[in-house]
Amino acid sequence: MNLIRFLPIDSQTPRLGIRHADGTAELISGQSWFEPWRPTGRRVEMGRILAPLRPSVILCIGLNFRAHAQETGQPIPEHPVLFMKSPWVTQDPGAPILIPTRLPSTQVDYEAELVVILGRDCKNATRQNALSHVLGYTCGNDVTARDWQKSFGGNQWCRGKSFDTFAPLGPCIVTPDAIPDPQALTLKAIVNGETRQCSSTADHIFSVIDLIVFLSGSTTLPAGAAIFTGTPSGAGFAMTPPTFLKPGDTVTISIDRIGDLTNPVALERVNTECSF
Repeated sequence: MNLIRFLPIDSQTPRLGIRHADGTAELISGQSWFEPWRPTGRRVEMGRILAPLRPSVILCIGLNFRAHAQETGQPIPEHPVLFMKSPWVTQDPGAPILIPTRLPSTQVDYEAELVVILGRDCKNATRQNALSHVLGYTCGNDVTARDWQKSFGGNQWCRGKSFDTFAPLGPCIVTPDAIPDPQALTLKAIVNGETRQCSSTADHIFSVIDLIVFLSGSTTLPAGAAIFTGTPSGAGFAMTPPTFLKPGDTVTISIDRIGDLTNPVALERVNTECSF
């Protein structure tokens, strides 16, 4: 199934549903993916597609493609490299990635990633039961301000990864019955029609199972957690010369069996007034 969050064509109230090939969505009975729900049989016309959820937490893995580790000149990690993004920076499909201007960046970059969404709380998962915690999979763009990541962030990645709009997600969550092997998916980043990243999750250093087992070790991962599983080679910083996003660009993250997540790029418009 393709699970979506959307605005019906005649409403501004977000709804949850199952996307069908005819452009309609079948509404579900619940108000959350993380409580009991069922298809209602009632179909409505879709208006705007939204991010399929607002994650409870966003966990990200760095250096998880062998070719990406090689292009950065770093050794293959012994354990997954974990960092986090603020969950409120989630962005909808079709909505703009905003280049920061109040804290300016001239090095905003794209990163195509497979994102795992957990459907229930998870702690101390085993290799045998790890995938049973998965609600499904979606496309993600781990947008990164490289200058804030590398030079201005005090040796921490949080600032460069957590500007508003820096976590586009969507267009849907595809349930595991449609993706029995998450290690056999082709993913791409396409900028202005040019394919910049193209690889397979078969190149993951740590598989989806590995990541769930590692991240849940002695740690409760809540339902709704989004796990960004790493990006392949071909990001803008590694091009010759480095090529970063600019206003007017369009970025598409495309993954087999999931679809395309497309966002334009624009400058942040700063409101200089404070309200209380």
